[in-house]
Amino acid sequence: MKLLAVCGQGLGSSLILGLNLKEVVKKLGVKGVEVNHSDLGGVTHGMADYIICGKDIAMAMEKYSNVICLDSILSKKELTEKITVIMKEHNLL
Repeated sequence: MKLLAVCGQGLGSSLILGLNLKEVVKKLGVKGVEVNHSDLGGVTHGMADYIICGKDIAMAMEKYSNVICLDSILSKKELTEKITVIMKEHNLL
């Protein structure tokens, strides 16, 4: 499974989100998950199974069907909750 952390501009916040995402996946004990990060302009269809972003760019991400929007990209609790749901849906937990 491929997960992509996305921010609006630059790569700073997507890098932090990506690092948090890697940490969450590791703590959940899920194997075979690839985590990358990108700015909004670098996202293309098929790049990832799920795209994770903040609500600030949610409208720009509407064209993708596999988007997980976070109220706070810094909240590991929210990230863990939403990633856990996905992993359970795919029988990875």
